[in-house]
Amino acid sequence: MHTTPTSIQRENASVSDSSPVSEPTFASAISPSAAASYATTSQTLSISDESAITKILVRSDQPQFGLAFGTSRNEGEALVCGTRPDEWLILGMPHAVEAAEATIDSGGFTNVIPFTHGRSLFRITGGGAPAMLEKVCGIDWSDNMTPNGAVVTASVALTTCDIIRNDLGGEISYLVMCDRSFGRYLFDALIDAGDEFGITVSI
Repeated sequence: MHTTPTSIQRENASVSDSSPVSEPTFASAISPSAAASYATTSQTLSISDESAITKILVRSDQPQFGLAFGTSRNEGEALVCGTRPDEWLILGMPHAVEAAEATIDSGGFTNVIPFTHGRSLFRITGGGAPAMLEKVCGIDWSDNMTPNGAVVTASVALTTCDIIRNDLGGEISYLVMCDRSFGRYLFDALIDAGDEFGITVSI
């Protein structure tokens, strides 16, 4: 069973100015069955730039944090995510990330890599978030497939991303992380995908 991650705090940040020459427009492709599953959920939707949150990548042949690939949980005030086999991501305010980093088993082949400035990070929150993501990503966002705490790697608007479900106060919320050079493009593409749901933007 996944534990319920607490929210991670943020500082002000701006997405990367880099963007491809052209940006696609995404038409809704929500199936009738999926639309029905969202019908009883509030369709509020917001997106914010969380790129200033401290990020540390851990690669190790040793088990870390007692955390399996594809899951996330809290390590003190930080959020720790099993992004890939033998790879973990730590997110949070600097002091929280440092505290979590201090618990790493440094035996064997273990590398701790600063990741903050190399990745853009966005938070999408609200009942409309699963339907919005379904427009730009082929993952099943239903609760039984991607419950709170789930971690997946997938193409979002043709960009490789790590997506962490990290609900806030009982409201559906996702953290979407991509390479910094695609930050501006992905941010704009996600806003475009959320336009029909009345998405609000915070930077």
